[in-house]
Amino acid sequence: MNSPTNAHRAAWPVLAWLTVALLGIAAPTIALLALAETLQPLLDAGGPILALGLMGLGMIAAAASGRLWVGVVLALLGGVWLIGLAGALGMPPLLQPLFLGFAIVIATLSFTARGALFARSALDKGWLIALFVVAGEAAFLITAWVEPGSLPDWLLVLLPAQWANMAFQAALTGKGTTAAIAPLIALGGTAATTLLVARLLPRRWPYLLMFSAWLGLSALVWYWPVISGDPAMITAPS
Repeated sequence: MNSPTNAHRAAWPVLAWLTVALLGIAAPTIALLALAETLQPLLDAGGPILALGLMGLGMIAAAASGRLWVGVVLALLGGVWLIGLAGALGMPPLLQPLFLGFAIVIATLSFTARGALFARSALDKGWLIALFVVAGEAAFLITAWVEPGSLPDWLLVLLPAQWANMAFQAALTGKGTTAAIAPLIALGGTAATTLLVARLLPRRWPYLLMFSAWLGLSALVWYWPVISGDPAMITAPS
């Protein structure tokens, strides 16, 4: 997605790209290395680490550059790096590699769409909004993983990062695609409505559509275990 002005396209803040490198590559890489000697925690932590890495790369990069494709490319490359590193550190072979790849693409589009919206609505300050969003969702997701049960499920299902975590964990642990259907629908729906809002700016009424879609998709994730009859993961695994 193109940035609103030529000046914005030419002024990609250095601090923003340092933040992208720190949150999208350095932090998840350090986390994987720290868990390298404990294979089961490495597998269990794969979902949160991958979700937050993709979010940090895709959302902030798209917001900093003002281009959707920049965030998509960097996030996908980051995902390949993290999965490859986890495998090199001893994580068991992927049970559903194609499904995991599909989930990564959908999550990447969702994260980068929000970054592109921030770029169009806040121009060169959009990456700061993206940073605050990433930091906030990361705080909740890390807390849920470190202290299972410390956060209510209804709060976690409001977070797109948690939707990505649920889909990734389903693929990594081989628990089947049923548990990931609702999170992937939610991620895809969020991407579509966010891009629509970005295209319709400066009109404000589409924000109501995006907010309504977010609540509706969160409800789908919340009720999916009941609808499908499958005990889908809501909280991160302990």
